[in-house]
Amino acid sequence: MAVKWTGGHSSPILCLNASQEGLVASGAESGDLVVWGEDGTLLGHTCFQGAEDVTSVLFSPSYPTKLYASHGETISILDVRSLKERLDDFHVNEEEINCLSLNETENLLASADDSGTIKILDLENKKISRSLKRHSNICSSVAFRPQRPQSLVSCGLDMQVMLWNLRKARPLWITNLQEDETEEMESPQSPGQLLNPALAHSVSVASCGNVFSCGAEDGKVRIFRVMGVKCEQELGFKGHTLGVSQVCFLQESYLLLTGGNDGKIKLWDVSSEIEKKHKSPTKHTHRKKTKRATYTKQGGNTHASVTGEDEHGKILPKLSIEHGEKVNWLLSTKVKGYQNILVADQTSSISVYPLKEF
Repeated sequence: MAVKWTGGHSSPILCLNASQEGLVASGAESGDLVVWGEDGTLLGHTCFQGAEDVTSVLFSPSYPTKLYASHGETISILDVRSLKERLDDFHVNEEEINCLSLNETENLLASADDSGTIKILDLENKKISRSLKRHSNICSSVAFRPQRPQSLVSCGLDMQVMLWNLRKARPLWITNLQEDETEEMESPQSPGQLLNPALAHSVSVASCGNVFSCGAEDGKVRIFRVMGVKCEQELGFKGHTLGVSQVCFLQESYLLLTGGNDGKIKLWDVSSEIEKKHKSPTKHTHRKKTKRATYTKQGGNTHASVTGEDEHGKILPKLSIEHGEKVNWLLSTKVKGYQNILVADQTSSISVYPLKEF
């Protein structure tokens, strides 16, 4: 069963992030922001004026006490030791922000909003350096690529996924998930079954910087590889029976966490599929461990497959958790030295599931 962190929020939690020091930040509806210790202890709380939803939170990798948070159209920079006092506020987006992403050198902050625009904030000069406008609907997720501080990927409710280089105002590459859906689904469509449109909700880039995942409303998880100025889809599989709300690569691996509107959380090892065409740039020792790992039942509806594929070659999850609530945000982080999954959903508590074997 999951451990629950409670007492910090009174409304649904929308986003999570963890610092390298083990602190966890959570943002919720109505302007609520909470900082937790790694054992779930409540360390700090603030509520932004205007009570606009806190939609994204990010810890600074180089300054563990610095926290970025988006609420409404505003980005605030805070010190977790004194949440009531803001270090800075930026009002650069014209509509509600959905996602923030920092580049590795931490001089640029990307903010994706409801207008489909991605604003690039130069943190050193405190001004907008780029305004990326190509999505024709809500831009739901944006992520800088590790090891490439001028490159990022984005996705939106226009069903498009884009690759950007900040030296150019236009995307290097665009794909429409609905139009490019030419291969057969792994599960044949039943007569009379409605096919959900491939509205793209979430992107996550693996530590290598060349492989990224996208979760969409059609229940599919897609894996792409960046090939210079374009991308190729390496893998596409039906991960959830309803929309995939969250995708999250674990650090230094091709283990991928996904969360869905079906209330399920799954862990996939996509390394073998990627390595069929390319040599893996991830740490081999870590990957070998994951291939040997078996997951023991720890109470609750948690189960796993020992192998990554069934007899028909379909990819299977290494772990499947019946969480029971629509997943708003997923995070993999170490709690007391062990890897854990932190989950935000439609409730006001954070659920923590252990991943000791991984």
